[in-house]
Amino acid sequence: MTIRVLVADDQELLRSAVTMIVQSQDDMKVVGQAVNGLQAVQLSAATSPDVVVMDVRMPDLDGVEATRRIVAAGPTPRILILTTFDLDEHAFAALQAGASGFLLKDAPGETIVGAIRTVAAGDAVISPSTTRRLLDHVAGRLAPTPTNAGALQSLTDREREVFGRLAAGASNTEIAQQLFLSETTVKTHVGHILSKLQLRDRVQAVVFAYESGVVRPGG
Repeated sequence: MTIRVLVADDQELLRSAVTMIVQSQDDMKVVGQAVNGLQAVQLSAATSPDVVVMDVRMPDLDGVEATRRIVAAGPTPRILILTTFDLDEHAFAALQAGASGFLLKDAPGETIVGAIRTVAAGDAVISPSTTRRLLDHVAGRLAPTPTNAGALQSLTDREREVFGRLAAGASNTEIAQQLFLSETTVKTHVGHILSKLQLRDRVQAVVFAYESGVVRPGG
């Protein structure tokens, strides 16, 4: 299966570099390049990519609002945010808007293509330690919302146990070891959790956990 990728960045050099890296992969194809957020939204609708590699700061329409509009249009594509520094609050806003993860712009090429594959699969958090650093940085300003608290009541006791470990960045293998379950059972629980909480993927579960107070800054 070929992963269709849309690259959106207002810097021509970076946009061209990411495009070249993606095109060098046998299982990937660049289906479009956008110079701003508005064009990213338009090209996403026109080309139906699997993944959008999106700069968080762009003219006309920034990556946060572009992400929000693309996510609102349907279950795909997945959004991978590129940012200059790891404590960028715009990156957190993009995660809240529905992005599936973020990377620093100076990430090695193999990290970028690996992240694209991970996001396309929809089954892992991108750079969990970096994501947790960002969330710890901004989460002190988040107040648990009644909507989130109500949604958590739909989880079974076992699902809440799995959710707590998932939110802490644990992999399915680690959760299985911690709770003495099979990986297949953990995977089933994770699927039920994402479905009940209406979340797109694991990174959205981490964001939800911070917003609902399940995970505290530094916890």
